[in-house]
Amino acid sequence: MASSDSVSPTSAPSGVAPGAAAVLDRDGVRLTVDDAVATVTLTNPAKRNAQSPALWRALAEAGRALPGSVRVVLLRGEGKSFSAGLDRQAFTPEGFDGEPSFLDLARGDDDTLDAAIAEYQEAFTWWRRGDLVSIAAVQGHAIGAGFQLALACDLRVAADDAQFAMRETSLGLVPDLTGTHPLVSLVGYARALEICATGRLVQAAEAERIGLANLVVPGDQLDAAAQDLAGALLAAPRDAVIETKALLQGVAGRSYEDQRRAERAAQARRLRDLAGLGD
Repeated sequence: MASSDSVSPTSAPSGVAPGAAAVLDRDGVRLTVDDAVATVTLTNPAKRNAQSPALWRALAEAGRALPGSVRVVLLRGEGKSFSAGLDRQAFTPEGFDGEPSFLDLARGDDDTLDAAIAEYQEAFTWWRRGDLVSIAAVQGHAIGAGFQLALACDLRVAADDAQFAMRETSLGLVPDLTGTHPLVSLVGYARALEICATGRLVQAAEAERIGLANLVVPGDQLDAAAQDLAGALLAAPRDAVIETKALLQGVAGRSYEDQRRAERAAQARRLRDLAGLGD
């Protein structure tokens, strides 16, 4: 998919693998695709990749624009920070050009406000699609909406200078960009409550220890480590990864016996497929 704001696919932008074709580049988001690997890059380092409704719409569009060949999506941010969170301009009376300010939304009716937040959330929901594995490569600050964007991905590789924080509660708000569910799943209720209610920084070493980060590497090795992980994920047959991901995602909603049944059904599908008897 292309748009009037897309860039030419003849060369890969900085930090993107050679041979990657640019599919989308607008509103602080660039999507490039190199065969089975897509890279989504936040491209406003001057503002530490601060987020806005326009950026969220571009992220949602990136998800819709992925070709069917893509199996792994890498998410990265240009510059010193992954994403320092919501652009504070959202809380000014004027807001962003062409956008209702958050104050205007607050004055509206319940349905309008709910629909606006639901639209914002769409930027954060597609990363855990069953047919993909997503990896956030996090350096520097991942604050608020930035933390929630990293949490939206299946896996996180962090540079040793990465700092995570959920600052919404400190601002009188709540994390509403889909971050609460994965945070509790990763670190448990008590630690998630402490992280959110205090708004404190979680340094990279702690993030790895408590399960927020799968891997921590020196900053100059971050892109290579994320690419290596992507390559390892591509080594297994796609359908086996899809079935395994579905099994693991469903654990929280199933009893032990239900999970056993789900495993049997998934394995039966795989065996029949390998035997050439699948649909």
